[in-house]
Amino acid sequence: MNMHKNARLTPKGRELLIVRLERGEHPEDVACAMGVSVRTVYKWRLRYQKEGLSGLQDRSSRPLNSPARTPEAIEAQVITLRRQKRVYDLIADQTNLSRATVGRILVRHGLNRWRDLEPAEPVIRYERDRPGEMIHIDIKKLGKFNRVGHRITGDRHGQSSARGIGWEFVHVCVDDHSRLAFSQVLESERKERAMAFLKAAVAWYQRLGIKIERVMTDNGSCYRSKAFNKLCKAMAIRHIYTKPNTPKTNGKAERFIQSSLGEWAYALAFDTSEQRKAELPYWLHHYNWHRPHAGIKRKTPISRSGFDVNSLSRLHT
Repeated sequence: MNMHKNARLTPKGRELLIVRLERGEHPEDVACAMGVSVRTVYKWRLRYQKEGLSGLQDRSSRPLNSPARTPEAIEAQVITLRRQKRVYDLIADQTNLSRATVGRILVRHGLNRWRDLEPAEPVIRYERDRPGEMIHIDIKKLGKFNRVGHRITGDRHGQSSARGIGWEFVHVCVDDHSRLAFSQVLESERKERAMAFLKAAVAWYQRLGIKIERVMTDNGSCYRSKAFNKLCKAMAIRHIYTKPNTPKTNGKAERFIQSSLGEWAYALAFDTSEQRKAELPYWLHHYNWHRPHAGIKRKTPISRSGFDVNSLSRLHT
């Protein structure tokens, strides 16, 4: 792979860096693979040794002291007036502040937009009782490429001349209870590919002794097709749709997509999209077998499958 010393690692990328170091890879090899300098690798390893996972997070650039900042009592008055749905100009008049200062205070407290003043809709969290009771399926579209892109290099020069190579579609599936995930990169999001992916996902879970009872999808045309629903019935799987315009209903699949983008698709400086595709099975194995999951109390997905991990260690994605 090409080395790009100006690449900036995300917190997920830093976690991947530590994972690679802990499985015995040399720092210089990790630096080359992730497009950073060796010095950067040592820096994040040292922070991890001192602070654990918290040391891999971004740190605020905010100064320790802000002597010119508006006094807290005045800020509190601005916030109170805003919660009473006062406009910027009226708040500025009543507090003897400039409109710009009022705006900065409200942005800092997340009250600059009218919708921020409305009570937040309560988050309803749920989890099925056993593996296979429900799986979440979704699709993410990714651009194909035949050279390292600007997400890694930060350089958009010549991007337009390299466009037109096409798209590929990452079909993802996550078990609601265990968070065990299965994914494939396919050439389209049409119903034929969606059906093939469902068959492959059901077979993959079956290898782990998990029988799929329900599948939740969005309202995409491939999932709305008669053929896809006929397949679900033939496999004795109940098909559930998410509520329109509410992607959080299928949040586990959405969250898995974000994790896969940060830790797989955009984590390394892949030379081509084919190289990226070839890396997916290895990352999936790491995700399912070795990566602690915050949503299940830092356990690994395979540990929630209900099976003896040692007896399944020979299986790979």
